[in-house]
Amino acid sequence: MSTGTLLAIIIPVVVVVALLAVAITLLVNRRRHLQERFGPEYERTIEGADSQLAGERELRSRERRHDALDIKPLPSSSRERYSRDWAGVQEEFVDRPEEAVHDADRLVTSLMHERGYPTEGFEQQLRDLSVEHSRTMEHYRAAHEVDALGTAHRATTEQLRGAMVHYRALFDELLADGGGGARHARA
Repeated sequence: MSTGTLLAIIIPVVVVVALLAVAITLLVNRRRHLQERFGPEYERTIEGADSQLAGERELRSRERRHDALDIKPLPSSSRERYSRDWAGVQEEFVDRPEEAVHDADRLVTSLMHERGYPTEGFEQQLRDLSVEHSRTMEHYRAAHEVDALGTAHRATTEQLRGAMVHYRALFDELLADGGGGARHARA
């Protein structure tokens, strides 16, 4: 076999192998980015999807939707008002725990809305929040489930207390996130 023929075989093989290596590296980096950004929500989404690629496609879709939102910091007067409102909800818990949990849900939804998150439905709220607040999504899910039980008068006082703790985790994160997250940091 001549040198020219060998080069004609070896060069395309090397190019294909190099392209495969680049493609694999990009895929691994993209996957790592999603895992770091979404934390526990990454695994939850992958488990609920038909495939890992479908789950990752869903997460990238969430990122694109989130990037199009106008998430804004709260002025200090709004943060103070929300803090006062939360204190009122906590006080209400002593005498009316079911109503307090429901009011906590409404207060979190109001805070989300004022920050610029759409509030058209619980599942969409979860998807939108998961981009920057993935670590508190389990708190939000658990609190929302207890709120539904409380509305049906089937929640125990301990479940209601736990819901308040869960709502507080997301509430604190939304209230303290005055910089608008990663999107505004890039601007």
